[in-house]
Amino acid sequence: MEKRFIMTAFGTDRPGIVADVTEVIFETGCTLENTTMTRLADEFTLILLFTGQGDELEQTLHMACRRLEREKNISAFLRVLPKRPPRIPPTGTLRKVHVEGLDQSGIVYRISRFLADHRVNIENLAASVRPSPESGADIYSMEIVVQVPDSVTLDTIDRGLDRIANDLNVDIIFR
Repeated sequence: MEKRFIMTAFGTDRPGIVADVTEVIFETGCTLENTTMTRLADEFTLILLFTGQGDELEQTLHMACRRLEREKNISAFLRVLPKRPPRIPPTGTLRKVHVEGLDQSGIVYRISRFLADHRVNIENLAASVRPSPESGADIYSMEIVVQVPDSVTLDTIDRGLDRIANDLNVDIIFR
């Protein structure tokens, strides 16, 4: 019977970290379905969705995660996913939210809380901090892909994000 897993892993960035983690998936005969990998500070992070078969697979994967930690200094965590439910096509409109402004506490929280309160689902979020070329101050930049349900007007989301932008003194573009 096919089983689905999500593995998260991270370790000090270096050549070969992706190979070390994906070797586990290859050696166990699993098939990689989707991944997100990026460097955060000096750490390289991986999120992997994969499938595999076998009665002992889950135990084998847990042992492989511990081996990655012992031998490669990579922290890896495994989660078994439930059987695939029938895929219900999402309803709503995909939109993008771009945020940019001086780095400050609460930007992600305030925006994600507003979206959640309006049943807007975050599909993807990527953010970074970089120094401003003029002043050297930290500039926070975030791109979010969201799915706005049909029951919520785009104008409601746009107005709410404008209020947050004014409160935080950041630019938010909703398109």
